[in-house]
Amino acid sequence: MRDCRHFLHGSRRDEHADGLGGGGRAEAGEHRGGRGGGRIFGHGGLRFVLLQLIADKPSHGYELIKAIEERLGGRYSPSPGIVYPTLTLLEELGCVSVDAADGGGRKRYSVTAGGLDYLAAHRATVDEMMARMAGGVDGAGPRAGRPPQVVRAIENLKLAMRLRLAGAPLTEQQAHEFAAVLDHAAQQLDRIGTS
Repeated sequence: MRDCRHFLHGSRRDEHADGLGGGGRAEAGEHRGGRGGGRIFGHGGLRFVLLQLIADKPSHGYELIKAIEERLGGRYSPSPGIVYPTLTLLEELGCVSVDAADGGGRKRYSVTAGGLDYLAAHRATVDEMMARMAGGVDGAGPRAGRPPQVVRAIENLKLAMRLRLAGAPLTEQQAHEFAAVLDHAAQQLDRIGTS
């Protein structure tokens, strides 16, 4: 296991290994809903933000997504597909510890001593990332105008579908049930505003 205090001091390859630095596909997801193509968190900045939020208050992944969304005035909601792998990286690096004791099976993340040391050693960068969130994001991105709870729900649905479809192949019965759930959701959405 690598040491939390050195996780951004590795090789250029290590810096990009989590897809959060230098413009990889995952980084593109990191800034959806932000300034038309600009980055909200660049070069691993999301790691600093998540680590600081966890240091402020131990949290579940969903709570961290909501905290970022709220700090950005609802104009950006990080994808669970970006947040959860970043949390896993922080855990593997020893920056956070996980308590899965809650009855719902959700992981609760807490900062470790190594994570606090890392934040202290990089206080200027952390403060810059947090200030960037406090300043908000202009609403010019592709999701501008969409309510944040809708954006979050869409991302959650997409993640749930990807995770289920990436697992064992669906049986004929499961495929019918899967399609029925999606068809029902589509019908319910059609009814919104017409009732």
